[in-house]
Amino acid sequence: MKLKLQDKGSVDVAEAAFGAEFNEALVHQVVTAYLAGARAGTKAQKNRSAVRGGGAKPWNQKGTGRARAGTTRGPIWVGGGRTFAAQPRSYDQKVNKKMYRAALRSVFSELIRQDRLVIVNELALEAPKTKLLATKLKEFDLDSVLVLNEAFDEKLFLAARNLPNVGICDVASMDPVVLIRFEKVLVTLPALKLIEERLS
Repeated sequence: MKLKLQDKGSVDVAEAAFGAEFNEALVHQVVTAYLAGARAGTKAQKNRSAVRGGGAKPWNQKGTGRARAGTTRGPIWVGGGRTFAAQPRSYDQKVNKKMYRAALRSVFSELIRQDRLVIVNELALEAPKTKLLATKLKEFDLDSVLVLNEAFDEKLFLAARNLPNVGICDVASMDPVVLIRFEKVLVTLPALKLIEERLS
């Protein structure tokens, strides 16, 4: 299939990589798993066995007129342990490589169908200046955009830091969440070829 280059001309890409049907359920599952994997899962509270003290019976079982109590560290006591105390846990969800690649194929194919994928020959800056990047993006009429480069470019990264709706990412570290977060995705030609290799 042919894709239009924003500069001028067109580029041939594999139908297998960029012509897949949109699988909403799969994309949702992969995005959910990715976001869940980012959770720390370090929340911890103490149950009654973990709280210090409470070894002695506070008063006699009988004869005081008060309710029987075996410890001062029960959940209904101030300073007692929590009933269902949170424990550190992992939120990781298993996603097969095949599923992950299929989700990326689905996302890229949908970006093309919705005319949200902008392809340029290259995007290079002479200096890490925000003004230079803003001017280039204005030429392509882009406001909320993810710039997808073949490799990490420090000049691009520094230039984009002060632009609120602009993200910079390289092919190696792209993920489904960042791809759907922005209104448009601007991808350079070398990056497109790398993505095609990865998804074919």
